[in-house]
Amino acid sequence: MRDAKDLFSDSSKEYRTFRPKYPKELYEEILNVTPCRDAAWDCGTGNGQVASVLANYFKEVFATDINENQLAAAPLISNVIYRKSWAEKTSFSNNSFDLITVAQAIHWFNQKDFRKEVIRVLKPKGTLAIWGYGLIAIESPINDFVKAFYVKKMGAYWNPERRHLDKEYKNIALGLKRIELPKNRYITYRWSLEHLKGYLNTWSAVGNYKIAHPKEDPVEDLVQEIKSFWTKDQLKEIKFPIYLQLSKNIK
Repeated sequence: MRDAKDLFSDSSKEYRTFRPKYPKELYEEILNVTPCRDAAWDCGTGNGQVASVLANYFKEVFATDINENQLAAAPLISNVIYRKSWAEKTSFSNNSFDLITVAQAIHWFNQKDFRKEVIRVLKPKGTLAIWGYGLIAIESPINDFVKAFYVKKMGAYWNPERRHLDKEYKNIALGLKRIELPKNRYITYRWSLEHLKGYLNTWSAVGNYKIAHPKEDPVEDLVQEIKSFWTKDQLKEIKFPIYLQLSKNIK
């Protein structure tokens, strides 16, 4: 099984094209509890999706990742500083940030060491926002095929860290004061079958499967199974459940 740093090295373009974007309402929820906006750190920034949004609200945004290909695909913005860095050990000064964000990445980190780093670099009363999204929901019977693909076909090829997302991040605790939040957040799109195919090909488990079985295309096999329920040009509603945790650094 590949290390986390290798999982998305070859798919930065596909990741940018096919991965979902986070809704405006999610950012508003985070910003509502973050009145001070001098500096933010987007940790595990990938291609800079979150950092690009935060740049509209913060004087400076530092965006870090260990994947050079992903960082190279990130947009150049005047107040966003990209750095190659591990999440658990950075060169940032103590009490540097009003906000730390981690989107769809916290499950790859060493939780104990990242917790220490967060407490060190987050300002008193600063905000930590971590979130991820779960398995897509479309409609019956397509959902049954996708779930079987996720659990049975890909099950052995997910890295073990994926279990944190399967548990909706409920088993992640970083020692800060949790803000109670309402549930039921979603990312909603209307996608073609071709877009779904592109998204599924960004799954780390699919990459692991193709390494183990280089002559097979598991995503194409799934597409063949569901295409009778999804005409070529048809757009279907796609929903991703969002798992959000907001915490404050109460010192």
